[in-house]
Amino acid sequence: MAHFAKINESNIVETVNVVNDTEAVSGQAFLNSLGLTGTWIQTSYNTRGNTHILSGTPLRGNYAGIGYIYDSVNDVFYPPQPYSSWSIGLSSNWIWVAPVPAPVDGNNYMWNESTLSWVIVPTLSGS
Repeated sequence: MAHFAKINESNIVETVNVVNDTEAVSGQAFLNSLGLTGTWIQTSYNTRGNTHILSGTPLRGNYAGIGYIYDSVNDVFYPPQPYSSWSIGLSSNWIWVAPVPAPVDGNNYMWNESTLSWVIVPTLSGS
């Protein structure tokens, strides 16, 4: 099966539809012929972080989800920016990264945008 993302005039993904492999070559024309008009761009269900999870060839950075952005210059899909300080690009394999790497010490952390730092997530103690 092939997957196609419909993008709006702002290059935001509105929906993703599955198309039979026999129709994938002409996916946009096929979807338009069904009355699903608009701009449809193929996306790969198996692509995450610009890597194909089944060792195939990655397609367009990430599998497109509703609300994702299509970057036509780099021909990739990526999710909305989680925090204004985070960055994305080819060097991060089209995954948003914080300006400071998260600690790797066995604790759970969350990002604090106001301090631009990672803070430990408090654990709930059961009684």
